[in-house]
Amino acid sequence: MMEFIDYPQDKIQAKLKQAREFEAKYGANDTSRGWIKWCTDINYRKREWQWRQNIAKWHANKNKI
Repeated sequence: MMEFIDYPQDKIQAKLKQAREFEAKYGANDTSRGWIKWCTDINYRKREWQWRQNIAKWHANKNKI
């Protein structure tokens, strides 16, 4: 399995700024709250990455059956 490598901090901060500006303009919603959580919690980012890896493995194995 591949090893988790976090995104560059400048890209994370840019996305956080974008999400906060969205919330200031339009109000919070599930997507903006999710992005803010993703930007502020490295464990959340790691779990999300692991989830995507498992989905890819499931899809690859599903086609073998």
